[in-house]
Amino acid sequence: MKRILLTLTLCGLSLIAKSQNTSVEKSTFGVQTGVLGIWAYNEAKLSNTIALRTEVGFDFGIWESTYYDDYDSPFLLTPVIVVEPRFYYNIKKRAENSKSTDGNSANFIALKAGFHPDWFVLFNSDDAPVVSDFSIIPTWGIRRNLGKHFNFEAGLGAGYSYTFAERAGYSKNESEFELNMHLRIGYRL
Repeated sequence: MKRILLTLTLCGLSLIAKSQNTSVEKSTFGVQTGVLGIWAYNEAKLSNTIALRTEVGFDFGIWESTYYDDYDSPFLLTPVIVVEPRFYYNIKKRAENSKSTDGNSANFIALKAGFHPDWFVLFNSDDAPVVSDFSIIPTWGIRRNLGKHFNFEAGLGAGYSYTFAERAGYSKNESEFELNMHLRIGYRL
């Protein structure tokens, strides 16, 4: 009888230990790079499944638009500031299946709000005017770890962009449909 009670108690304790809350990390810092830029980010925990990502970096662009038709060099590197709440919708399921959730390794839905300020542009040999813009893009994505510190991330979304062209000397501001496709590899500190 004592053995049965001991066995049931141990099984009960192991079930209690297994039912701990899985959550996004309290705070995680890192840098990421992709084909179109380099960024430093921080993700701060808002709830067990929601994190607020803040990001600063440089977006690389190849332009083909009305703003830059008169300029020879089609390349630019411009600063970007991003604030992005992320809902990691399958983080609990990954933990239940004994998959890694370190560094918020899970699928997510985000609302990316990005701003390209008109401060400066790198690789702007033609002195093309800086045209700032603001965008809001709902995005679906995944993040997975490659070892302890490395990760990769992919995302896809579509949303709205507003260009402040008048501030750069053009006749009117413009709003348009914008795509967000990213593929990044990063290092988590």
